[in-house]
Amino acid sequence: MTKNIILICILSLLFSGCASVQMESVEKSDQAKMFNLPKGDSSGIYVYRSGVFGSALKKDVWIDGKCIGETAPNIFFYEEVGCNEQHTVSTESEFSANELVLTTECGKNYFLRQYIKMGVFVGGAGIEQVSEEEGKKEVKSLKLAAKGNCSATNP
Repeated sequence: MTKNIILICILSLLFSGCASVQMESVEKSDQAKMFNLPKGDSSGIYVYRSGVFGSALKKDVWIDGKCIGETAPNIFFYEEVGCNEQHTVSTESEFSANELVLTTECGKNYFLRQYIKMGVFVGGAGIEQVSEEEGKKEVKSLKLAAKGNCSATNP
């Protein structure tokens, strides 16, 4: 009985409320959704979070140790990085950061999905690369979040 009550409380926390973060203007969001290819010695990284699971949770995202910002449901970030390099994209999780290492090519965009997963005490987060087609489809329906404002220290 006690286990059921605890489980219900945890699930209620994960599904209740709605985390919010500072957003960019509609114009900046629409510009990012044009998916222009980066010029010169750059690659583009879209990091997004869609869906309602864990909607009360905000989770930090870093690229190469630099705070990109806090995610909330149905938002995305866009960051240009150097090309022909390895980049580490990290997301805050329950006990430690989850990381994805990405080797980028010049003039190419990459799409990474942050997802919320069940944890022992609170929901954790993971990150995975998705196809360009899937990433564009998801990002088109999301809003661009303002960069910065990570709540935790660099993983």
